Amino acid sequence: MEKFGKSQPVKRTEDQRFLTGQGHYMDDVVPEGALHAVFVRSQVAHGVISSLDLEEARSADGVRLVMTLDDLKAEGIDTVMNAAILDNRDGSKAAAPERHMLASDRVRFVGEPIAVVIADTPLQARDAAEMIWAEIDELPAKLDVDAGGEVLHQNAPDNRAFDWGLGDEAATEAAFQAAAHRVSLNVADNRVIITSIEPRGCQANWVDGRLHFAYGGQGVWAMRAQLAEKLRLEPEVIRVTTPDVGGGFGMKVMPYPEYFCTAVAAMKLGQPVHWMSDRSEAMLADHHGRDLTSLAELAFDDDHRITAYRVHSKVNLGAYNSHFGQAIQTNLFSRVLMGVYDVQTTYLRVEGFFTNTTQVDAYRGAGRPEAIYVLERVMDRAARELGIDPWELRRKNFIRPEAFPYKTATGETYDVGDFNMILSRTASQTAGFDARKATDAERGLIRGQGLCYYIESILGDPSENARVEFCEDGTVNLYVGTQSNGQGHETVYAHFLSDQTGIPVDRINVVQGDSDQLPHGGGTGGSRSVTVQSTATLATIDVMLAAFTPYLADKMGVEESDISFDHETFRASGSNLTPTLTEAADMARADGRTDLLQHQACANLDARSYPNGAHVAEIVIDSYTGEAWVDRYTVVDDFGNLINPMLAEGQVHGGVVQGIGQALTERVVHDAQGQLLTASLMDYALPRAAEIPMIKFTSVPVPSTSNPMGMKGCGEAGTVGALAAVANAVQDALWDYGVRQADMPFTPHKVWELLTHGSVAAE
Repeated sequence: MEKFGKSQPVKRTEDQRFLTGQGHYMDDVVPEGALHAVFVRSQVAHGVISSLDLEEARSADGVRLVMTLDDLKAEGIDTVMNAAILDNRDGSKAAAPERHMLASDRVRFVGEPIAVVIADTPLQARDAAEMIWAEIDELPAKLDVDAGGEVLHQNAPDNRAFDWGLGDEAATEAAFQAAAHRVSLNVADNRVIITSIEPRGCQANWVDGRLHFAYGGQGVWAMRAQLAEKLRLEPEVIRVTTPDVGGGFGMKVMPYPEYFCTAVAAMKLGQPVHWMSDRSEAMLADHHGRDLTSLAELAFDDDHRITAYRVHSKVNLGAYNSHFGQAIQTNLFSRVLMGVYDVQTTYLRVEGFFTNTTQVDAYRGAGRPEAIYVLERVMDRAARELGIDPWELRRKNFIRPEAFPYKTATGETYDVGDFNMILSRTASQTAGFDARKATDAERGLIRGQGLCYYIESILGDPSENARVEFCEDGTVNLYVGTQSNGQGHETVYAHFLSDQTGIPVDRINVVQGDSDQLPHGGGTGGSRSVTVQSTATLATIDVMLAAFTPYLADKMGVEESDISFDHETFRASGSNLTPTLTEAADMARADGRTDLLQHQACANLDARSYPNGAHVAEIVIDSYTGEAWVDRYTVVDDFGNLINPMLAEGQVHGGVVQGIGQALTERVVHDAQGQLLTASLMDYALPRAAEIPMIKFTSVPVPSTSNPMGMKGCGEAGTVGALAAVANAVQDALWDYGVRQADMPFTPHKVWELLTHGSVAAE
């Protein structure tokens, strides 16, 4: 096999089994003799449970167990789900309502779990679940994101979860008062459903005093910690594993009530218990994303340079606080102020409100896509109101290359960047827009162009572990602490280890998702995986070479200092032995040196990396029907050094499609009673392949200084840039028709109304 070199486009090795039906997802690995769980869920958005009749279900055929919250409490576990609690702007504590694993006296959204049925077969469990009658006295549903209305939680009498702020409010106000120009825009970010290919699922088994819990998630160690805390077990008696995962998107990071209930049932019954969500159940019960509105304001001097930036966001949290920890949540909120522009005077205010809808996690309520979407929408508006080219306005305000390392107003330190160079490369690839626009106009079509320049902050858990094991059959196992959700980790990690050590890539097995195999792992989220995991692999290689050197010095009859390793073989002047690592491992095995057959290291990154880039979308609108479609899409990204450009491009393509979907078609709709009207793929409009153009991707690396490989991460980059690029393109197309406010999703009906009336009727 040809030796793998850095930045070679190599096809994914795991695709062979995925595309031939040999993947091992949750429903593919059901233990023999497993019982099956089905959850009884609220059919109303808000109400008091006055009675719950379980007797018929408990006596139904095949039923082994029916549990409510009282039954969980009787097992002595902690039934309260963890949640983030913030400090308000005035220093007071924000609302801290309790959410239990099963609803107790009140339900607060359609789909909230009330009871769980365990039976011999899925059909028996489902039949018994339908026998459970929950008498619920309905209360008014609160759906608006504002203070007041029907109270959901007694410790949040106005339904405000928190009122949090970051930055210098007084200095920002002063800058706005002194500004030569002020621009503001209300930006709506529509709620979306994280429709992963594989819905959530889990299984649990209690054997010989140990709990084995498997689930389709994004990391096993955080889940093990949660299980230990809630079930009151020592972490050492819990093994968490994850098989193949069909998409995560941040939604599968969270611990959910179903996981703990399934584990309790397995421990109580002494048999494996399996639960798998169906699609509508997932759309009801999984965390949704986005759903916030932001008033974004920019202050400029006479030369059109930004002097201050201010954002006031109102976030729909749904029925309960997010599970994310406070430090993570506040860090994500702070990124609403992130950008590539040289501005130090900023202020962010975020208000979170409870509503009778499915929970929205903070990760998608105020993270990177939301931050850039808000900033780039108001930048586009500023260019139009100030009469300056949107490309030139960005160039004028970019952080200059000589200013790096650059400390932002929120404490982030950007290590490197050359934003104007990236934007110039983008401009050279998008020429000819005016001619295309004129041609379209002759056919009754309206063409618009939208630009977005984004930046991300990549790290998550800064530490990661890796272990390399030489096996008797000549293969090598690489144990990792991250978890692939479809990104191609098996290919990337194996080729990276092969590139650094010369071990043939077809002899490397990547082992992930097993808490028994490594002491800790940070999981996958925030585009951290390849950067942090590869750093841990490098550290493990260093440990491995240091361990083999004295052993081989004795074998080769040379001093340790004489030995070198050239990424393939050990060499030393004065010796004709040139063993590879696998040959050295075979020698060690023959000599009984089993200590040389396993090597482990933990790496810790002290700084983040900052991928960035420019997205340009060209949208075409049929002026008669309002139908809009993306005709051209160009991306120029600075991801730093790439291990596999093909996989990076695939990540960008997927992210862009996700952004196009939200911008044009996706929208979660609840009726006035809080019923989810988009609870199936017949009603929730995901983008189709026929609606997506060819996406032109170019990598222009400016290597990061925050890790040894100079990488920056790329997992979310496509979505981060796509939302604003498409939205700005629609706004550009509609501007000449007098439309000054256009918000996603740009469905044909909405666009037609904007063209016809200049506004959208209430929906």
